Amino acid sequence: MLTRRTFLASAATAAAASAQSVDCAVNTVAEWSFTSTRDYANAFADVELDVIVRDASGAESRMPAFWAGDRTWRVRYAPAKPGVHTWRTEASDPSNAGLHNQRGSLRAVAYTGANPLYQHGGVRVAPDRRHFEHADSTPFFWLADTWWMGLVKRLSWPDDFQLLAADRLRKGFTVVQIVAGLYPDMPEHDPRGANEAGFPYDDAYTRVNPGYFDMADLRIRYLADRGIMPCVVGCWGYYLPILGVEKMKRHWRYIVARWGAYPVTWCLAGEGSMPYYLSKNRDADVKAQRAGWTELGRYVRSIDPHRRMITIHPSSSSRNTVDDPSVVDFDMLQTGHGDRDSIPSTMKLITASYDTTPAMPVVNGEVCYEGIQEASRQEIQRFMFWSCMLSGAAGHTYGANGIWQVNTPEEPFGASPHGRSWGDTPWQTAYRLPGSEQLGLAKALLERYAWRRIAPHPEWIDPHWSTQNYMQPYCAGIPGELRIAYFPRTGSVRQRMVNLEAGVRYKAFWWNAANGKRTDIGPVDTNGAGEWNPPAPPIFQDYVLVLER
Repeated sequence: MLTRRTFLASAATAAAASAQSVDCAVNTVAEWSFTSTRDYANAFADVELDVIVRDASGAESRMPAFWAGDRTWRVRYAPAKPGVHTWRTEASDPSNAGLHNQRGSLRAVAYTGANPLYQHGGVRVAPDRRHFEHADSTPFFWLADTWWMGLVKRLSWPDDFQLLAADRLRKGFTVVQIVAGLYPDMPEHDPRGANEAGFPYDDAYTRVNPGYFDMADLRIRYLADRGIMPCVVGCWGYYLPILGVEKMKRHWRYIVARWGAYPVTWCLAGEGSMPYYLSKNRDADVKAQRAGWTELGRYVRSIDPHRRMITIHPSSSSRNTVDDPSVVDFDMLQTGHGDRDSIPSTMKLITASYDTTPAMPVVNGEVCYEGIQEASRQEIQRFMFWSCMLSGAAGHTYGANGIWQVNTPEEPFGASPHGRSWGDTPWQTAYRLPGSEQLGLAKALLERYAWRRIAPHPEWIDPHWSTQNYMQPYCAGIPGELRIAYFPRTGSVRQRMVNLEAGVRYKAFWWNAANGKRTDIGPVDTNGAGEWNPPAPPIFQDYVLVLER
């Protein structure tokens, strides 16, 4: 069991001194502490502490530190390069000798483990502006799960949290979306939002509760240490009018100081421009939230020395949730929870984002949680994954109704502020729903190929999907090397592969989208016009057709 004490020890903490020395591996987290020589009425708000680190090449970065309770401040830093890093502190209260002008060093050595987030470094936007990659240019496949309320005590630490993480890791998930304490679907300070140490703030949001974040630390670090990147959602968007911009900046500074050294992605807010459910000033709130999150996006970028990616969870698209899309690094979408009725909006938003300039990676961050409204079952999960991925998405996000709000048999989440519940399926049931396993199989199929080079090519199959018929095939691939088509229906296969390259020989197989079973077809024999009619697959259901050179 990982306790607060062992966590701090493993994070390489050191006693405050004028010449601290810390060792750690590249891309992993070093932590050390400082002891104030005086008390403050509200240490969270009354003093700020930064640590300026000079790396082995001489480059400097400024690390925000966080108040950890009593007279203790801590800083976390992930060295990107091996060698000796030196540091010094700057406190907003220069008379505090325990915080100001402290000095020390850190020795970073090569990482020798197998965790891809530490072996290859954090995740960034790739140079093609379509995909993600690690710091060393290794491709990163975004397959996310949605645990909005994963830091609450209903998902207990360590047993429940570690069980769910192990299941997602086994299935191939690489990201978890999780909210930093200020949650959706509940009023302020609702007991459902507490963890083992209570709430993150007092009623006025002027005083932080370090104990809340200590418990959250255990969970965030656990994900990172197992190769799952936390996508940290700062809060739900309607908290911006509640806190105001300055308090929200303080909240974000605390998050960056606590977790920025881990290989995370920042999501400024959930439903960034959506007003509170019962708001009486909706238009004014939308305008204020768009402007405020634009300012917060610039602020977070300015204080984050590790340069983690930034996005914002939208009602439709990140690009139209802020006044200046350049404050986000990739476009996150939300396209509906209406089962098949959400297909048109999904394809409209995914193709529009892919075609918009300047280009940026696009990920459907919320669509049709499995089981929501007693619908959106596994066949819809498969459809949304394949239609988005073959239309240019950089990855995909899954969600299961029951997990995002952490229902338990003893304590279903209950009603949202609008008065209705989204359902009481326990998370212990929801994590076993078949869609999560099937999306893991789909990701594994794509990873057999140079998936980062796959681009949409609907013109390679005739007929293909259109706004008149979304149930026709979706197609993408690499010219002269690979073609992948998703057939939502295969009752009768009348489509033709067209525009097959002269002189290129392909072999083909059907891939069962529900269980990953392969049925070989053999060589692709085209007619003189570069066309080929595939035979029907063995079962009446959705299938993936693969043509390999």
